[in-house]
Amino acid sequence: MNVVWSVLVILGVTAVAIAAMLLVRRRAPAGSYFSDGDRASGVFGVLATGFSVLLGFIVFLAFTSYDQSRSGAEQEALILVQQVENAQAFPRPAGAQLTGELICYGRSVVNVEWEQTVAGTQGDALNPWGVKLFRTLQGVRPQTATQQSAYDKWLDQTSAREQARLDRIHGAVGVIPTTLWIVLFFIAAVILAYMMFFADRAERAVTQAMLVGSVVSVLTALMLLLHGLDSPFHEGVGGLQPVAMERTLRMTDEALGAVGTKVRPPCDAAGRVVAS
Repeated sequence: MNVVWSVLVILGVTAVAIAAMLLVRRRAPAGSYFSDGDRASGVFGVLATGFSVLLGFIVFLAFTSYDQSRSGAEQEALILVQQVENAQAFPRPAGAQLTGELICYGRSVVNVEWEQTVAGTQGDALNPWGVKLFRTLQGVRPQTATQQSAYDKWLDQTSAREQARLDRIHGAVGVIPTTLWIVLFFIAAVILAYMMFFADRAERAVTQAMLVGSVVSVLTALMLLLHGLDSPFHEGVGGLQPVAMERTLRMTDEALGAVGTKVRPPCDAAGRVVAS
């Protein structure tokens, strides 16, 4: 969510609502269009309560999906580190090959998959390095008990990593259906129209502006918040970034260098295949 654009949207919508209220106020009777202000306030309370309850439920749903994507990204990065460690127990040259392909997998997530997710083009596409890891593993033949244990552990880690990846990309398409958005905008429009009937030419213009402006600005901010949670992969404040995977790649490079293991990943810095 871009903060500047969000502020401009809130200010713009609020300004339009205030202008509409002041326009209606010119012909409004003294004391508003309602003859019984208490009863009108009670009805408005019912409308606002119903909207807030529905919005709160939807925000919870969207935040759950947002948090699932965030947790999935962190879990995927953690498992990648564990698989790099596990790969060192494999026989050569398979261990070094798997390590290089894991690094390429991480680079691909940071540079290729993340951009596709932000653009909304990720879809059900597989990570090509996940396929290469599977093919490399097929050629591994454990010879010792340690290698067999590492092989079994690798299979479990692969399943966990794939599940974490699914959790990460789950929220990219959003979880709020179009029908809910239609209902939210409809209720918001009803509340705004109802506010117009509180127009009172006997009150000061600034009071009337505050009356409708505060309500509309809050509604707009909440709708923008909901949109940001429903689309977690975006640039700006609140958007998920590949911080965990970037940290994992740095840790992997440092760890391999510390133990004197030299690996030449079969990819460029962006995780794309390079010609051998």
